[in-house]
Amino acid sequence: FATATECAAWGVSGALFLAWWSGTLTWKTLYESIMSATRLTCMIMLILAGAAFCTAAMAYTGIPAALAEWVKGQALSPHMLVLALTVMYIILGCLIDGISMIVLTAVIVLPMVKEAGFDLVWFGVYLIIHVEMAQITPPVGFNLFVLQNMSGKDTWTVAKAAFPFFILLNVAVFIITTFPQIVLYLPKLAFPD
Repeated sequence: FATATECAAWGVSGALFLAWWSGTLTWKTLYESIMSATRLTCMIMLILAGAAFCTAAMAYTGIPAALAEWVKGQALSPHMLVLALTVMYIILGCLIDGISMIVLTAVIVLPMVKEAGFDLVWFGVYLIIHVEMAQITPPVGFNLFVLQNMSGKDTWTVAKAAFPFFILLNVAVFIITTFPQIVLYLPKLAFPD
């Protein structure tokens, strides 16, 4: 058993061994790999810094909390609540990163979800799907920036290529809302009470 970081280190070690064993590991390829990893890491850190600034600005303006309060004030049926939360999280996913989306709305949204009678494990899976959606929605979608850097394409082209996955994630939300047993089957097997 190992942490995610330790597993990544083992993966790098294994890749280096395979490259050495196959004869493709040279000083030039090693240098290019290190420089590529450094560029990607710097790009990711700049994106995270920008996302942190955007999150701080959004928190300061109170938009996520106001949006969640507005949804709460509508007194919606459980399925309409899910629809409203889906629209809210899609809008927020375009403006801030996924983790910030959770942190800024959880305090207001969790009581609504409990009151509507939804299982919190189900809601956790629902929320993670929306975090994944936030990763591929422009203009803040973190994965879009990574793909743009790797492919050399412009943001619009990458966003269009990611759109089918956005649709599939929305279909997944519809499926788990319609059939919550899909999400709850394994947890109920593990914890029958």
